[in-house]
Amino acid sequence: QLRRARRDRRLRLGRLVGARTEDLAFVPNATTAVNAVAQSLVLEPGDEILTHGHAYNACANALRYWAERQGARLVVADVPFPLASADDVVAAVLDGVTNRTRLVMLDHVTSPTGLVLPVERLVPTLEERGVPVLVDGAHAVGMLPLELDRLGASYYTANCHKWLCTPKGSAFLHARRDRQVSLRPAIISHGSSSRRTDRSRFLIEFDWTGTADPTPFLCLGAGIDFLDGLLPGGLPALMRRNRALALAAREVLIEALGVPKPAPDEMIGALAAVPLPDGDAQTPGGVLGGADLQARLLDRGFELPIIAWPQPPRRLLRVAAAAYNHLEEYRRLARSLVEELRLERGSASGIPRAG
Repeated sequence: QLRRARRDRRLRLGRLVGARTEDLAFVPNATTAVNAVAQSLVLEPGDEILTHGHAYNACANALRYWAERQGARLVVADVPFPLASADDVVAAVLDGVTNRTRLVMLDHVTSPTGLVLPVERLVPTLEERGVPVLVDGAHAVGMLPLELDRLGASYYTANCHKWLCTPKGSAFLHARRDRQVSLRPAIISHGSSSRRTDRSRFLIEFDWTGTADPTPFLCLGAGIDFLDGLLPGGLPALMRRNRALALAAREVLIEALGVPKPAPDEMIGALAAVPLPDGDAQTPGGVLGGADLQARLLDRGFELPIIAWPQPPRRLLRVAAAAYNHLEEYRRLARSLVEELRLERGSASGIPRAG
């Protein structure tokens, strides 16, 4: 019965992300998938794995760990932010590729800066050069339309608990068929010695990695159905609505802060980051690095991250736009943010009042 349920959810997911169901494995989270790909690589001393400075820290740590275990190294392309266009990303990544590059990890949507990276341009270019690409799409599924078979990346992973509203613990790893033979799960379990022939070795190993609660991924169909029923145009209409709201929210914030647009509109999905005036030169507390201002905004009723990026005292504010958000919330946020920044810096800070 669980096998039938898993197959059904894989079918639903495959239709949503444009992928063959045989190429989709459920994993607890995108970080687990990145570890599986990285530890499956056969590297030699001097080989390189390439990523970029906006990569999710947990995933970059995984790449670094597994590379160094085999005498290889992690190379980080310097992608700027603010930036003028997607060309800045393409140039930075391609400039980082050498004849020793054995894997490139790209974020589809960057976590700290909320940028939609031009994976549709980079993936074909890199794969045609014989460089496999792992796309960390943790934020992408449910935010952006996906056609994974058409994209052609060697590996693609995403979390469903973010924009598909399923429970935490529901994520997937898409592996192109030619990459599945050498790919092993992060946890080796019963599937490693299984003699079953009714499924691929890829699915046999990934489908059972030890005792775990299957509930999160079993909720996948319900999550898709719920979101698909919120607007007349279904989930595609909701994605468009959320993106339009994120762009409008960013306009409200950059006007209140008196800062230029940090990235072109075409690089925005349902997340948007805005640079803030520098904070304390000392490393702020909290996992993301902006605990103090973040806590003060939470006291005012706003749940959102303040991120020390690329390092203190530089920092960003990142907003998200979901079905339950409305523009007036971001207007209130802008007024509260300006007031808090004035309190931080004093009335002579030069920060304009929110309109």
